[in-house]
Amino acid sequence: MEIDVERLKEIVGEKNVRDNIADLYVYGSDSSVHEANPSVVVRPETIEEVQEIVRYANAELIPVIARGAGSGASGHTVPIDGGIVMDLKRINRILAIRPRDILCKVEPGVVWDDLNRALQPYGLWFPSAPESGRIATIGGAIANNGSGVRAIKYGTMRDYVLGMKVVLANGDLVTLGADTRAQASGYQLDRLIVGSEGTLGIIVEATLLLRHLPKFRAMGMAKFNKLEDAGETISDIVASEVTPSLLELVDDIAITALNKTLNMNLPQVEAIVVYECDGRLKEAVNYDMETIKEVCEKHNAFGIEMGSDAKEMERIYSGRKKLFAALSRYREGFVCTSLADDMAVPSSKIAECARKIHEIGERNHVVMNAYGHCGIGLLHTKILMEATRKEQWENARRAVEEVYDYVRSVGGTTSGEHGIAISKAPSWKKEKADSLQMMKAIKMALDPNNILNPHKLMDAPDDWVTATKLRYPVEL
Repeated sequence: MEIDVERLKEIVGEKNVRDNIADLYVYGSDSSVHEANPSVVVRPETIEEVQEIVRYANAELIPVIARGAGSGASGHTVPIDGGIVMDLKRINRILAIRPRDILCKVEPGVVWDDLNRALQPYGLWFPSAPESGRIATIGGAIANNGSGVRAIKYGTMRDYVLGMKVVLANGDLVTLGADTRAQASGYQLDRLIVGSEGTLGIIVEATLLLRHLPKFRAMGMAKFNKLEDAGETISDIVASEVTPSLLELVDDIAITALNKTLNMNLPQVEAIVVYECDGRLKEAVNYDMETIKEVCEKHNAFGIEMGSDAKEMERIYSGRKKLFAALSRYREGFVCTSLADDMAVPSSKIAECARKIHEIGERNHVVMNAYGHCGIGLLHTKILMEATRKEQWENARRAVEEVYDYVRSVGGTTSGEHGIAISKAPSWKKEKADSLQMMKAIKMALDPNNILNPHKLMDAPDDWVTATKLRYPVEL
C-alpha cells in the first residue's frame, strides 16, 4: 500500500506525521497480546483535519484506525493491514460544563480522570471510570462502551452518552443525539456508535450526562474460606434491596499477587468481597452497609471490616487499579495476558462461573483467576503463563474456548466492558451468529470501502492466536 506522506503533512503539519520505525512500533500494539505496525501515524488537532485525513484515505482505500490511549485489552487499535493510525489525543478540549443541565461537552482525547478533576469544583462527576482512568480517553471509552468498578450503581458509558459528533468514512461530519435526556425521534444512531470500536465512524465530540458527587461513602471488606461462598454472597447482594456503588470479588490468586507486589497485607483466603455504598445521607449509607454485612455473614464471611477512612479506601482502590500489573509478578517467568478477559454472566451464576474459571485453568495447565465487577455479573480473568512456550499458547487457546462455551451455555456474553476487537472475536461470533449479517450490512452501509478499523468484530480473523504477530518471543 502506498501512502502519500507529504499529503498527510500538508493536513496536520510535518511534526504530527510519524513514519520512523520506532514510532510505528509503539503504535503497533495496545494492552493486548497483538502486534502489527501501521504504515504511518498522524496526530490531528481539529475536526477538519480528521475529515481531510479520512477523505484522503477513503479515496485511496487506505485503512484508518482511530486511537486514544491504546489501553484496549483485545487489540482494538492494532492495524492488521497497516494503514493510518490516527492518534486523537491532541483533540482534547473540555468544550463546556453546564451544571444546570448536568452535562458536559468534550473532545475524544480528554482523559477520564482529568475530566473529573475539572468537574469537581461544580460538585459533579463522570462516574464508573475504568481502572485505566488516569490514561483512558473518553473517545476510546465510548468506542468500547467502557465502564469500571462503580458500574453496578452508575451504569456503563452507553448510559451517559446523550449525543456526539462523528466523522463518517466518506469524511462527512454528522451530529447524533441531543442535549436532552429524553429522545424519541427515529433511530438512536448515537447509541449504535457506542461500542462500535471505531468501525462505523470516528468520534470527534461527545455530550455526556453527569452525576452529583455523593456526600458520603463507606467501604467494607469480607473474607471467605470458600470461593463459592463469596460468589453466592454477591448474587444475594445484587438481588437485595440495596444497590452498592461498588461490589468486587478478589480471588486467592489476585490476593497473592497484590501482597507479593504491593505489600497490601491482605488475608490469604480463597476470596475477598469488597463493597462500597455512597449517597447524600450518612444514615442511608450506614443502613445499606449493615444490610450487606448481614448478607455476607449469612454466607460464612468472617473478619468483616467496615469504615469510611478516606486513606484506607484509597489504599484498597489503588491496589485494585494495579491488579493487572501485579498479576504479572504472581510467579517467576509468568506474564499476565488479557484473553478470556471480561465475560458477563447472570448474577445467579457468579459463584459457579468463578469456580469454573479456576477448573478450566487447571485442566489446561495455565493459571486463571477470577475477579472483577461482579455486581453487574462481570468477571475478569487473566491467563498467567510462560508466554515464550508454544504449548502454553495452545493451552490458552483451549482454555479461552472452554470458558466462553460455558458462558454462552448459561446465557452470558463474551464481553461486559472491554469490547471484542481481535482476541474475543471467534467466541463472540459464535454468540452473535444470528445477527452477524445484520451488523455486516450496517458496516457496509456506513463504510462501503471498509477503511475504518478493518478486521475487527464480525470481520476479525477466526483464530486470535495467529491473527497477528504476538508481543512475545515465541514461534507458533
